[in-house]
Amino acid sequence: MKTRIITIILLVIMTFCAKVQTNENIFLMKFGEGKFYLLTEGQRKGNPGILIDATPEIIEAYAPNDSFPMATNAFLCQINGKNILFDTGYGRALLDNLQSLNLTPEDIDAIFITHLHGDHYGGLVKEDQVVFANAELYIAQAEYDFWTNDETIEQLPENRRGGFLAAKNTIDAYNERLHLFEPNTIEPPYNDEVYPGVKAVATYGHTPGHTVFLLESGKDKLLVWGDLTHAMAVQMPHPEIAVTYDTDPEMAIQSRLSILEFISEQKIQVAGMHNAYPGIGILEKSDLGYKFISVK
Repeated sequence: MKTRIITIILLVIMTFCAKVQTNENIFLMKFGEGKFYLLTEGQRKGNPGILIDATPEIIEAYAPNDSFPMATNAFLCQINGKNILFDTGYGRALLDNLQSLNLTPEDIDAIFITHLHGDHYGGLVKEDQVVFANAELYIAQAEYDFWTNDETIEQLPENRRGGFLAAKNTIDAYNERLHLFEPNTIEPPYNDEVYPGVKAVATYGHTPGHTVFLLESGKDKLLVWGDLTHAMAVQMPHPEIAVTYDTDPEMAIQSRLSILEFISEQKIQVAGMHNAYPGIGILEKSDLGYKFISVK
């Protein structure tokens, strides 16, 4: 009962502080001494075919009409005079979203990439040119090593090299402003911040270096969790279900379970790259698994 009351109080505070922009692709929420924005490329429906070991009963219960809500999101945090991006989506709507906030690509100070799938770093380069000329780029060492290893790329069949080469070429374009780091575990004490107010947490499995980012400002905390989930409607009640995009499904499940337990206990807000609008909320444990409660 006490946990439920705390959850309701947090939601009231979050909703009071939240504000929807006139642009339907943007959601603004006060965060500590700054602001936190959802920048989405739009909403879509996910295909249950990507779910590993989801029974027909689970699909019928949580993915009616053989679909579930999904999105492609990036996030912007404005704090301490800095503009910080978390992922860039494919880049299809990012610049328009930034422009609606009176920001140019040159205004971005830092970019954190959760992992090197195209729908997370695609906005970094356009027509072979760096988009964010002043931004420092942050990527986990393990993720960088996996996608840029020449020997690995050469051993791949021709039809699988494209994603690796695209990731490598994109990162090479930012080479002079590239920062590689070793992420923390979710349990404190943490190592040093990778950036003021930003801690990196290892959640390997979806990719070999998949990383989530814990933001702190004043008393507020928020976890940008990348692809910790793809199908919230299914993976909240059944976090043991992986997706076909996971490099190591079992490791991805273990990463998800440990993160969900920690942030639900700590009442830390979360923001996911594939969460449906507004993409931000908090978790509470349910009889089956977890329940995601959106800020709106």
